[in-house]
Amino acid sequence: MAILIFATILCLILSLAADRQKTYEGCKRGIKMFLNLLPPLLVVLALVSIFLYLTPEKTLSAFLGAKSGFIGVVLAALAGSVALIPGFIAYPLAAIFIHRGVPQATVAVFITTLMMVGIMTLPIEIEYFGKKAAVMRNILSFLGAFIIGILMGIFL
Repeated sequence: MAILIFATILCLILSLAADRQKTYEGCKRGIKMFLNLLPPLLVVLALVSIFLYLTPEKTLSAFLGAKSGFIGVVLAALAGSVALIPGFIAYPLAAIFIHRGVPQATVAVFITTLMMVGIMTLPIEIEYFGKKAAVMRNILSFLGAFIIGILMGIFL
């Protein structure tokens, strides 16, 4: 993390040296984007936290745990396909799942479908890429998530 902070400060200094006005405008725009993103981000974070707090560990392990087998993997894939959770919330959520006994292969399927499959965003994708391309991409990504889960199960 320290390396990232150092690199950011270094880039900011270089940008200031190159053009103070553009750097100022860029920082201003970035802060505005962050502030626009913050309310929905906090809502998602709160909802995920409430869900994890209210869901007993036994229930989570019953649906997604090692004893749930292939059904648990399918449930994780379906949940990941419809959820709209940003990656910086999804990865800590995955760590919580692993600490609560969900197998890494199941978590891998969840994260992969979360990042690659977009059931909720499919209409927008169809609008931009066409129905055939959007549906094919989602189907292949969904199947690819299972392949990634199998590989994670083999190697971990």
